[in-house]
Amino acid sequence: MTAVAPHRQVDAVVVGAGHNGLVAAAYLAQAGRSVRVVERDTVPGGAVSTIERFPGYRVDRGSSAHLMIRHSPILDELSLAEHGLHYVDCDPWAFSPGTDSSAPIVFRTDLDATCASIERAVGAADADAYRRFVGVWRPRARAVMESFYSSPDPARFATAFSGLTGTATTARTGPIGRRTGAMASLTQELMASGDSLLDRWFTAEPLKAALAWFGAQSGPPMNAPGTAPMIGFAALQHDIPPGRAIGGSGALTAALLRRLAADGGEVLLGHAATAIVPCGDHWRVETDGGPAQCATTIIAACHVLTTMDLLAAGGHDPDTLRRWRSQIVVGDGIGMAVRLGTDALPEYPDLPSDLPAHGVHSGLGLLVTDRAQLRRAHSSASVGELPQRPACVAMGYSAIDPTLAPPGKHLVNVWAQWHPYRLAGGRTWSEAGPEAAAAVVAELDRHAPGFGDRIVHTHVQTPADLEQELGLLGGNIMHVEMSIDQMFFWRPHPDLAAHRVPGADGVLLAGASTHPGGGVTGASGRISARLALRRRR
Repeated sequence: MTAVAPHRQVDAVVVGAGHNGLVAAAYLAQAGRSVRVVERDTVPGGAVSTIERFPGYRVDRGSSAHLMIRHSPILDELSLAEHGLHYVDCDPWAFSPGTDSSAPIVFRTDLDATCASIERAVGAADADAYRRFVGVWRPRARAVMESFYSSPDPARFATAFSGLTGTATTARTGPIGRRTGAMASLTQELMASGDSLLDRWFTAEPLKAALAWFGAQSGPPMNAPGTAPMIGFAALQHDIPPGRAIGGSGALTAALLRRLAADGGEVLLGHAATAIVPCGDHWRVETDGGPAQCATTIIAACHVLTTMDLLAAGGHDPDTLRRWRSQIVVGDGIGMAVRLGTDALPEYPDLPSDLPAHGVHSGLGLLVTDRAQLRRAHSSASVGELPQRPACVAMGYSAIDPTLAPPGKHLVNVWAQWHPYRLAGGRTWSEAGPEAAAAVVAELDRHAPGFGDRIVHTHVQTPADLEQELGLLGGNIMHVEMSIDQMFFWRPHPDLAAHRVPGADGVLLAGASTHPGGGVTGASGRISARLALRRRR
């Protein structure tokens, strides 16, 4: 670790070495700015990191599949492939198990293959509908994705969708005019719930359940307004599927660190920020791990409530901070993760014979066949109870990346929703964790009989664990709820949506708390870096 002289000023200090903070730092260093990153953890990357949980296993601490950053300009702009980052396509990119009356559905990058699978599973009508669905929602999803990589300006957002009015299923005419009516119709469809979208397009419940569970990965249930685009993102997977970074999710972090070091940037681990303090014409970040760090620009890439604690410690107006806090909805957790070291991968019955050698294990195992299971799980969580049948996503990426497990062994990561951070009846997660993890394993065993007997190692990350280890307050992996009122120009608060802190010129915001939200995007890091470079000019 590089020794740092006390109070040596740099152009920018980034608080938080999650992937958004590192993306911001890498862009600044690439542009010739001196930059230093301070991080409380001794492991860089935050929720995009990989460690040895069990001997010989490389286990992700947070994310596993990278869906969105592969659709961004970041990988090319920072030349991360030249710094060791290599993705393998997840193809199939998802599958859902069969039922008594339907075969499994396998989602391939190739649209024709996917439609053939849907036809085998639930019939030709829904296969044809899915093809039309992708045709309509692919350009919409591209527009949403494009909007993620710019500041959330309402005019820019409207411009991104202005060419898509022809994709609206209805277009009102009359006094407001055909074009305005078409835009109103498109906006209504974008603001619809995911469930209403699915009911409009499809008939078979297994297909609806698979797509609803895919869309629900952002947290909100699919009966909430504004969740239709979350399902629409499925259309983009036929352009570029999710990617698995070879070596684990943390391989993205490792490449960013190498890129940053090559351009002279510094990362100080074990240096928890304690205050962001105005200091003449610059800012001072005080830490409990060493000397204060001074810079003309601060990029706070940690949780927004943590940022407010740092600002409060530096003397920022308490009434303003209190008002912001009162309108930011952290929520009550989303779910939990169970990491399994095994001597075999799950064996799902009735899969087609024309799959690649790795079978379906390259994809998201969407282990839900009925939306009622999703609704029951969410309802249980809303009253502080554990779901009787958790909704699970199983990922067996050791099938496509043998570096993750010892020879002859496998690693299965399971994400399960919904699990509340605050449990009813005064229960603690130290008490409830084993029960919840057993329910997750039982759900895998339901779809892959006998899998539970192949488990050798288990590591459980409850909502409380996610908060303690990764700083995800309230156990919310998205920092702030991804409901429509907490997105775009309202995220995390209208005053803060431009990635700037009013009354603190030079303090910028990044991270999952800000637009465009959680997930592995790097978008907010790129936005904040561009703002910092523009400010210097």
